[in-house]
Amino acid sequence: MSTTERRGRGLHIGWSSADITPDYPVLIAGQFHARVCEGVADPITATALALGSGDEQAILISCDLVAIADELRDAVRRAVAADLPDVDPLKVVLNATHTHTGPEIREPTLGAGHVSMGTGVDLEARPPTEYVAWAAARIAAAAVAAWRGRSPGRVAFGLGQAVIGHNRRMVDADGQSIMYGNTATPGFSHIEGSEDHSIGLLATYDLAGALTGLAVNVPCPSQVSESEYRLSADYWCETRQELRRRLGEGLHVLAQCSAAGDQSPHPIMCKAAEKRMLELKGRSERQEIAVRLADAVDATLPYLNDTADADPQMIHRVEAVDLPMTRLDAAAVSTAEAEAEKLRLTYEEELEKLRAQPDLREQPRWYVAVTRAYRRMNWFGGVVERFRQAPEGGTRPAETHVLRLGDLAVATNPFEYYLDFGMRIKARSPAIQVLLVQLAGSGTYVPSPRSLAGGGYGSMPASNPVGPEGGALLAERTIALLESIFEA
Repeated sequence: MSTTERRGRGLHIGWSSADITPDYPVLIAGQFHARVCEGVADPITATALALGSGDEQAILISCDLVAIADELRDAVRRAVAADLPDVDPLKVVLNATHTHTGPEIREPTLGAGHVSMGTGVDLEARPPTEYVAWAAARIAAAAVAAWRGRSPGRVAFGLGQAVIGHNRRMVDADGQSIMYGNTATPGFSHIEGSEDHSIGLLATYDLAGALTGLAVNVPCPSQVSESEYRLSADYWCETRQELRRRLGEGLHVLAQCSAAGDQSPHPIMCKAAEKRMLELKGRSERQEIAVRLADAVDATLPYLNDTADADPQMIHRVEAVDLPMTRLDAAAVSTAEAEAEKLRLTYEEELEKLRAQPDLREQPRWYVAVTRAYRRMNWFGGVVERFRQAPEGGTRPAETHVLRLGDLAVATNPFEYYLDFGMRIKARSPAIQVLLVQLAGSGTYVPSPRSLAGGGYGSMPASNPVGPEGGALLAERTIALLESIFEA
């Protein structure tokens, strides 16, 4: 079929959103120690963008969560398929913003690489399975509403700039990498890797030219408030508010986190100067990020309307890419066993304290120390379990989507994908612009080779079921898939 034959079908666009804030106690995801929700700072939301052209389909859904567990994704797809039998459930794509103040959606899975490894004590919070079922129904309803609400529209894309993310790994004089290390010491050598300050935009319009929604792609997770005990969408809350204040209260905002496994909104250099400027402006860190993002949108959006296309070539492909898992040697397994054993002793000591002094349970957050020890014990124990199950390393599938909308591409991966890999894809993509979306799944860190050499959290066996070899293979396969849809 020629390009001319493929076009002429028209693009249909629909938007919807759902509040997925639980009104019952849940665990909050994102730290080694458990956190039982103590309230709601701002809503947890899901936003759905439905796109259809001829036989091609895509429903993109962004969620204010730390990751997208397979169970959540599959439950949403089943519910959508039940209501929309003509929609291919594999064309329903969920991504997380990686807020560290969203409800926990991951079940304890030894060897998974994430830190949500149960609690080790009874807590007054409902299990993640209950929240997953509850949230999946609401997310699916938003997806169905977006699909059924489609109407002819136009899309445009553009590239802005804003300093949001910072590489969070410093390297000391001995070549060791430290997450959030103190750079104001004589031992500081350099920042380990790069930063990406690009802001990708996908704008949707109705046929009358009115802006209906924005996909905003930021190479930075939303974890300013990562240690809080209240539910929050983090900086995406203020960003949505600021964009709607400027562009209209009815604006839909689809949040996407680009490759950013080694990035953070927290600067680790010049902290005093950064803090002073926030005080002079009278803004919180989250408000500052919101203003920077809205300014980037304001600077880019005026140039897009005249380029909006009502009939872009649309192609959506999905592939499960088999990636090699990290090969574990005897030294790595032995180190993990020793760490797990030390933490087992700590966990048992904390349990004994609670048995001997039951009144400790009446203190606020009494469970922090015992759950931290328990989770870290199992985190290191996961290395041993992975080696037991697959001493040669084995493979793990990674669901990957590539979507073409004219000269724009969207490409997803399920990981906290280090920036080096993301930059490789962006630089070599055949599309004029690519929106790379990480955490469209439940994966953990995939570190770059230079980061693995430095070690530390995020770049060590317990963090990395899939290592640099898998990261490079995924980058190359993503590029090949992009090339295939731009040759079609």
